[in-house]
Amino acid sequence: MDNAVTVVSILSLLLLVLQLPATAILLSRLFKGPRRNPPIQPQQPTPEMFGSVSVVVPTLNEALRISPLLAGLSRQSYEVREIIVVDSKSQDGTPDLVKATQQQDPRFRLMNDDPLPPGWVGRPWALHNGFLFSAEDSQWFLGMDADTQPHPGLVASLVKTATVQGYDLVSLSPQFILKYPGECWLQPALLMTLLYRFDPAGITTDQPQRVMANGQCFLCRRSVLAAVGGYSSASSSFCDDVTLARYIAAQGFKVGFLDGAKVLKVRMYEGARETWKEWGRSLDLKDASPQAQVWGDLWLLSAVQGLPILILLSYLLVSLLLPLPAVLPLQGLLGLNVFLLVIRFAMLLAIAPSYDRKNAQGGWLFWLSPLADPLAVLRIFLSAFRQPKEWRGRKYSQQ
Repeated sequence: MDNAVTVVSILSLLLLVLQLPATAILLSRLFKGPRRNPPIQPQQPTPEMFGSVSVVVPTLNEALRISPLLAGLSRQSYEVREIIVVDSKSQDGTPDLVKATQQQDPRFRLMNDDPLPPGWVGRPWALHNGFLFSAEDSQWFLGMDADTQPHPGLVASLVKTATVQGYDLVSLSPQFILKYPGECWLQPALLMTLLYRFDPAGITTDQPQRVMANGQCFLCRRSVLAAVGGYSSASSSFCDDVTLARYIAAQGFKVGFLDGAKVLKVRMYEGARETWKEWGRSLDLKDASPQAQVWGDLWLLSAVQGLPILILLSYLLVSLLLPLPAVLPLQGLLGLNVFLLVIRFAMLLAIAPSYDRKNAQGGWLFWLSPLADPLAVLRIFLSAFRQPKEWRGRKYSQQ
């Protein structure tokens, strides 16, 4: 019995040493929540915005999901000078959809970006080309992904927010559209890996290496993008949005990441399998982070997201099979992980407005997503030690 007490005490102490500092870091970030900027609201443009924005959309075989984006961009007002779709030789009819929209809205332009130079990933190369061919008279460059669904007033609200708050670059967290049971369970757990590692959306950080960004809706002053050489600093990055945003922040420009759930929806991937494969391999952000930061983030995620549910479930299972000694370290460990699980469900409640589950099958599984946390953390580990060889059907040699 004494040996069992010793083993349980030592194991509990080791886990507490691992988890307590990470919990303190997590709480320091969550306490910033009340100071965050509120979600941006749709707004109407004002005359001085006329023709101030060039929109660039990179595409590669997006025919099944680009239509809501094309329609949404057509509904933006006179602040949008041009909408440049940079296609990477799609084979599924994507260019035809763009051309059909161009017949109704002459602001649309279609161009091709091939061939892909050595050392470039397809997405930043397409955006870089779109930037180079965009109108120099535009004050703002807006990169948008083909899977986004912008509400009327999105662009005007972005420009007004950036102007009033003095941002040189601002991007948005969207409202995610969920459809199938597996993704309702897994996707929120993967998103939570970002929320644990970084300040809440709406908090401006003074540390360039902790800046967050979302390339699905990425507004930057054209003069700033020109000053940093377009997307060249993120040429080989599979998380080019964060890489570029951190580079721009390091040059002394003001970068913001705001809640855009009221102005932007996105349908990223079809089902849990595609979500795991496609989104999971860029969430580690290793292309935008020093190696020490990647390791630190892996420790944090393991301690406060991956372990709590495993520790509590393991305790319940073992206690059913054999009596565990009621030692103080074990009681402290259990109390800490119950506390972390309470925080996890509170965060889930906080992000619920960031999900559109009205037409989802098994939407109730969203509330069980904490059970997927160990898998989500495992996915970040797997991604952190592997360089992608394929992205959106495009194959890459090792960078």
